[in-house]
Amino acid sequence: MKKFALPLILTAMATSLWATPPQATGAVPLASISREASRSASKGPEDRFTGNVRIVYLFPANAPSKATGGQVTFDAGARTAWHTHPVGQTLIVTAGTGRVQFWGGPIQEITPGDVVWIPPGQKHWHGASPSSPMTHISVQEQLDGQSAEWFEKVTDEQYGVSAAAAPMAANKNSRAQQLFGDFAQKFAELTDKVLYADIWERPGLSKRDRSLVTVSALIAMNRPDQLRSHLTLARQNGLTTEELSETITHLAFYSGWPSSVSAATVAKDVLLPK
Repeated sequence: MKKFALPLILTAMATSLWATPPQATGAVPLASISREASRSASKGPEDRFTGNVRIVYLFPANAPSKATGGQVTFDAGARTAWHTHPVGQTLIVTAGTGRVQFWGGPIQEITPGDVVWIPPGQKHWHGASPSSPMTHISVQEQLDGQSAEWFEKVTDEQYGVSAAAAPMAANKNSRAQQLFGDFAQKFAELTDKVLYADIWERPGLSKRDRSLVTVSALIAMNRPDQLRSHLTLARQNGLTTEELSETITHLAFYSGWPSSVSAATVAKDVLLPK
């Protein structure tokens, strides 16, 4: 069994982000504010997570409080190892579709707006669903300087992925291979191995943010054919229909009305129920 001193890491990475403003004698105190721009994502440790996970440390334990908080984004199929929290944990789902399971219990689906309570000492795991990423805020308290105790990883069988699924997925041609692999094999290979396996997996931006950037670029360049598939991917990566609609509206004033008209036509076909 391994213990993960999350509070110590939170303190090291997040304390410096919180600046208490100078106070004049007798002045009304001001709130300490940690700005989003001051925080960066780090990759979840491989011995405690399966798949690609990005962690943004939001706040350390500010005495007398012992609570720490972070934002965790799981790519599709990613999840924590089995673990417990000595004082419990609260999860607030903000994007995507995820899963949570207590030891010996059923897998439960979690979606944006759900608040999950993990009782003290309850062995469990949580993460994304197989087909969708998931982001949640986690809040937990320390006990004797520890906020979590870590155990073995969640197997594919426990996660709900059949043993036969992996080789089947590996043998399936990618979208790039299907579209132009027979004509431009190297181009398809670069698309798969560099663009999607490297660039899209880098922790500096979440897949949700990468989808927003990509969709915006395709709208600005008026590329409806490529936009169609990336709108679908954007929904899988956690962007809402409302956010995508607002993006099209916003870009009409920066990249031209015709580009947004084309994008709106494609988006209506892709995003609205048939």
